[in-house]
Amino acid sequence: MQRSGGENKMGETKDPNKSFDPYEAWRGVHESNMDTWAKAMVQAVNSEAYAKATGAVLDAYLTASGPLRETLEKTMTQALQQLNMASREDFVSLAERLTNIEMRLDDMDAKLDRIERQNGKASAAGARPKKEKK
Repeated sequence: MQRSGGENKMGETKDPNKSFDPYEAWRGVHESNMDTWAKAMVQAVNSEAYAKATGAVLDAYLTASGPLRETLEKTMTQALQQLNMASREDFVSLAERLTNIEMRLDDMDAKLDRIERQNGKASAAGARPKKEKK
């Protein structure tokens, strides 16, 4: 039974614009549950035992996958050679060569700048007007 001012029997005010949401309680439980799990997982992940276990699993994976990775790399290199396509090694070699060329060009540019400065000083010294004799 409604009382004046939008209050019900229990004295609670009811917003006439707000509809009933049956999932509101479920959302509250869900958020609380997620917060609890998040805190527990942070504590578990930050432990020394977790770090050791993760390291052991990763080490075992890398050890087991090494031969497979090498075989895959060899097979891929052969396939790329047969298709006349560049491999990773080709790109690395090309990048090293281009880096070497770039460094040489920088050195040549620095030497050229030094020569230009020396020639500029020499021409400035030679371009001074001489005193005329009277």
